[in-house]
Amino acid sequence: MLKTPLANQPHDHSRCVHSALSEADAICAQKGLRLTALRKRVLELVWQSHKPLGAYDILAVLSEQDGRRAAPPTVYRALDFLLENNLVHRLASLNAFMGCAHPEHAHQGQFLICRQCHVAVELEQVNITQAIEAGAAGIGFTVESQTVEVVGLCTNCKAA
Repeated sequence: MLKTPLANQPHDHSRCVHSALSEADAICAQKGLRLTALRKRVLELVWQSHKPLGAYDILAVLSEQDGRRAAPPTVYRALDFLLENNLVHRLASLNAFMGCAHPEHAHQGQFLICRQCHVAVELEQVNITQAIEAGAAGIGFTVESQTVEVVGLCTNCKAA
């Protein structure tokens, strides 16, 4: 299981990327899915930073660094595939995507997002998920999915 530290905490970031790509390969092989070169590259770009990336940011990197003339629908299709297979999460408040630290199982996401530098980290707190589901059930509401986005300041930005 991948553990996602905040980008400002010391860690081997290339290891994050390598682990995410290896895990994606294994998950896709297990499910009989094709992790195409473009899907893999989009996943790699999403993991290259702990800052969520928008689809147009990804498109710009594909054009500038890779020389690909990918159209927005192509990137969105790749992101849809990655979302459907729990390899990335979409952060609605930022209209951006970040790598899933726990792709080996379906789960609800909770995210801490720095309002200043936009670094984000995924939490997996079962008690938060259970509290939301219990509250919803108490009023007869069925939860289909949930994403909790908590905005604040990371250690570096708070210290600055």
